[in-house]
Amino acid sequence: MTSNGARINHIAGTAVPVIGNDIDTDRIIPARFLRCVTFEGLGEQVFRDERFDEQDNPVDHPLNDPRFSGASILIVNANFGCGSSREHAPQAIMRYGIRAIIGESFAEIFAGNCLSLGIPTFTADQATVRDLQTRITNHPDTVLYLDIEQLTATMGTTTVTLAMSKTTQSALVSGTWDSLEQLLANEAAIDAVYDRIPYLGG
Repeated sequence: MTSNGARINHIAGTAVPVIGNDIDTDRIIPARFLRCVTFEGLGEQVFRDERFDEQDNPVDHPLNDPRFSGASILIVNANFGCGSSREHAPQAIMRYGIRAIIGESFAEIFAGNCLSLGIPTFTADQATVRDLQTRITNHPDTVLYLDIEQLTATMGTTTVTLAMSKTTQSALVSGTWDSLEQLLANEAAIDAVYDRIPYLGG
């Protein structure tokens, strides 16, 4: 589990595969839920239109599958999080209980929004991702261990190599991923600069 300003070196948990390329933010969290005043409750609405029919009955979807109940790692394919740059999408994913995502590729803004919440987004080649999705489907109770410093994922006796930008990796392992936390930590220095500027503080 992560917390604001915490150093994130390792994440462990069961996983859930959501298969398909170009899954956009409208699919992750439908537009009608963007009117919320806070992000509370968004976790219940993640992938809402793909998980429920028009009569609000659950349909076949990995997040409705009891085998993947409690999963905290999401395994996706290419260009995940594309479309509009709404921060509601990673907020909904986090509030559902997801703590890390592995995919073939991510939309840049989506990945940046995930980082600001302390959610690592790892990438791997297509064959590796699809193999992980298959293994998870066949063995949903197996714990997946993610090492952010070594950039590896271990599932049972199998370890695969992952990728992540050095900037993202450094922010996670050093605990500097939370920009608000960093502003608060440097409040005194910011105030000192403010006081030295004549038209602001001085």
